[in-house]
Amino acid sequence: MASFPDFVNENEIARSRSIGELISPTTPFEQKYGRENWTVAFAPDGSYFAWSQGHRIVKLVPWSQCLKNFAAGSTKNAVNLTPGRLSRQNSDAVQRSRPQEHSIDCGDIVWSLAFGSSVPEKQSRCVNIEWHRFKFGQDQLLLATGLSNGRIKIWDVYTGKLLLNLMDHTEIVRDLTFAPDGSLILVSASRDKTLRVWDLKDDGNMMKVLRGHQNWVYCCTFSPDSLMLCSVGAGKAVFLWDMDKYTMIRKLEGHYNDVVACEFSPDGALLATASYDTRVYVWDPHIGSILFELGHLFPPPTPIFAGGDNGRWVRSVSFSHDGVHIASLADDKLVRFWRIDQSHPVEVAPLNKGLCCAFSTDGSVLAAGTQDGNVHFWVTPTYVSSLQHLCRMAIRRVMTTNHVQKLPVPPKVMEFLSYQII
Repeated sequence: MASFPDFVNENEIARSRSIGELISPTTPFEQKYGRENWTVAFAPDGSYFAWSQGHRIVKLVPWSQCLKNFAAGSTKNAVNLTPGRLSRQNSDAVQRSRPQEHSIDCGDIVWSLAFGSSVPEKQSRCVNIEWHRFKFGQDQLLLATGLSNGRIKIWDVYTGKLLLNLMDHTEIVRDLTFAPDGSLILVSASRDKTLRVWDLKDDGNMMKVLRGHQNWVYCCTFSPDSLMLCSVGAGKAVFLWDMDKYTMIRKLEGHYNDVVACEFSPDGALLATASYDTRVYVWDPHIGSILFELGHLFPPPTPIFAGGDNGRWVRSVSFSHDGVHIASLADDKLVRFWRIDQSHPVEVAPLNKGLCCAFSTDGSVLAAGTQDGNVHFWVTPTYVSSLQHLCRMAIRRVMTTNHVQKLPVPPKVMEFLSYQII
């Protein structure tokens, strides 16, 4: 493993270019708690950006219009791109062709949200059901919101209509993730120590409860092929689940404090996990080994110090869609951009009270949410992928580590196609 080297001075690292921010409206006597922006998300097709604006409100903004406003120099208060709330009288076709900014009142504090899109060919897993309340089309775009009261509300992004109200969790729904295969399978992570699997094409039927966490579950994410799920929480272990059999594959051990965020690389060959122990680990999830460590404190803290309040808790981690860059957000008021072939940040950006981050659909922009309900945006580092990386991603999209290791190829070719410990 490699960690942050002593010869790299963070003050000498290039600064990322800020392109804008979205500011949540406040009143003079508004309570500070409840305004936290726990989640930011981009629609899979890049049409919308959403964030929890604070209290009960989720804001959706047409992403292309938001970028135009930033380019025009309107870097702050880039909300209210179109006046008023979304009219529910407008036809679905009009809303799809002309995305509009709108607000959704979820009825309780929003802790998590996720976009989901459908593919009609992907059938419900509940094959005996002959009748459904909703018929999802080719261009269906949904927004799931996880609330403080344990409920999950499913919204039609284009019309603003509430479609489903899922009620099984008994505590805060801390994270949500849709299967990327278009099946509209949704997994929720909660403080009630469980993960629940929902089939939205079967009218939100709760299919399975995944148990194994002994404490709160903070985050969950699907692998790109939708066959594996990773979940992390108040504990040092990283859980991997088989989503065909709904069984645990393995637990990954190595962190020294709570693990709070996780995300797979676009080819599914790598898994990044962020922890309060000041570290981001990048794993090979198929064999359970740590390939490298992205350290946020030098020298690396001892296990005892890492397990406490060390001032460098890592709050969030995100993999770019190019498979090269990783973004992390920590309590030392910095956002860091890493490259998987280097053990030090390639760019940094200042950010106070950061809680979450996510790359845009094309990977060109990073969005980060804060405790005061605002969102900040930066241009991501530019990089031309090497031939090795392109070949590696192409083969790893369809083959696991074990399959690659069994290929009848020379050792040098095997090394060329493998992610190596740096």
